[in-house]
Amino acid sequence: MHVASIGAGPATILFLHGFPELWYTWRHQLLSLSALGYRCIAPDLRGYGDTDAPSSPAKYTAFHIVGDLIGLLDALEVDKVFLVGHDWGAAMAWYFCRLRPDRVTAVVNLSIPPNRNPDSVLNVLQEVGKAEEEFAEVETGKMMVKLFTLFSKPDPPMVPRETRFRGLPDPPSLPSWLSEEDIQYYASKFNKTGFTGGLNYYRAFPLTGELMGPWAGGDCKYTVPAKFIVGDQDVAYGMVGLKDYIHSEEFKKEVPLLEEVVVMKGVPHFPNLVKPQEITQHIYDFIKRF
Repeated sequence: MHVASIGAGPATILFLHGFPELWYTWRHQLLSLSALGYRCIAPDLRGYGDTDAPSSPAKYTAFHIVGDLIGLLDALEVDKVFLVGHDWGAAMAWYFCRLRPDRVTAVVNLSIPPNRNPDSVLNVLQEVGKAEEEFAEVETGKMMVKLFTLFSKPDPPMVPRETRFRGLPDPPSLPSWLSEEDIQYYASKFNKTGFTGGLNYYRAFPLTGELMGPWAGGDCKYTVPAKFIVGDQDVAYGMVGLKDYIHSEEFKKEVPLLEEVVVMKGVPHFPNLVKPQEITQHIYDFIKRF
């Protein structure tokens, strides 16, 4: 497992990235929160960057990812952490809180609430090998730009039926929160590993749901203090039923210690990149209470 780490404070923050990202997506928060006195750790998750990438989708359930993270904390001799996740990193952070709340002081999750199946994306990406073949038809840097742009729109991802991912239009320019240097870094790592590891999170999601059966219903809730942040232009916020769920009593019932829900105006799916200082402040304002 490849890990970026900075800071030496008594409290540790563990950052979990999503797709199509790396530890690098948290670069702004690593610098700013370590400067505020925290030890900050951001791994490349299983299947990404310089971390091992098993080929089988069955090796990417939440149990595998949370197991990796527990192993990481044990290796670093860290007892408890503040968890911060985005996208699939948020999904894995929720599972971490469900399975090992004893290792989490509090959680701040971005974009993805717990137990929500990203059906519109699953249907496009689940077939093993097909998406990889389509991605390989486009230069990796261009594909990274296409993916960041696709997931930055408020509407659910629309992939042309005939041309699929290769048919996604090239945006006229990079968004202000991405530089050519950023794209080159992402591309250098995905050129090395391909996209299979990241795509396997989508493919393993139904198996995770099946294996979570023993935790269904009853008093098996998320018993960790939590803060949830989403942009009102986030593709996840616009998915069917998610906005209603985020503002519902059901969310508070599933996460009894949910203390804050923040909806950021005009912000798309990558708030930690689009509004890095604001996200740092949101994280800090919450975790400093503990």
